[in-house]
Amino acid sequence: MVSPLRAHTLPPAWRFALIGAIASLPAIDVLNWLPNSEGTIGGGIMIIGAFVAGVIAAIRSSDPSAAGLRAGFIGGVLGLLIFIVAAGTTATWSLRRVVFVVFAGGLVVCVAPLFGLGFGRVGGWVANTVGSRWTTNVDAS
Repeated sequence: MVSPLRAHTLPPAWRFALIGAIASLPAIDVLNWLPNSEGTIGGGIMIIGAFVAGVIAAIRSSDPSAAGLRAGFIGGVLGLLIFIVAAGTTATWSLRRVVFVVFAGGLVVCVAPLFGLGFGRVGGWVANTVGSRWTTNVDAS
């Protein structure tokens, strides 16, 4: 009997980034309960989501930097979209303001993946370090 073909439409790095982004949402919500917390969804995905994506990628023998980079991109784009929607409902849009939002938005979309890359690497390092210590202790027993 022929097994059904399992087709993944997304590459592994994008899958891990999306999983990390979704998994970080409860942690972002809990962090926003803290006093004086000004955390945003985009920033939380850039940091926590990229970390989780890096951990998952390292466990699955994939590149944690690539997964973190993509999670950072997702966080940056989502944060920018939330800002534009929130500002669009309350602000008056002059030409200067539009130029500033376009420039700042481009900067955010360029810098956010770098944060994701860094936190993805940290997540991969943590997964590899903890995993190697755990397997070493099990083997020594």
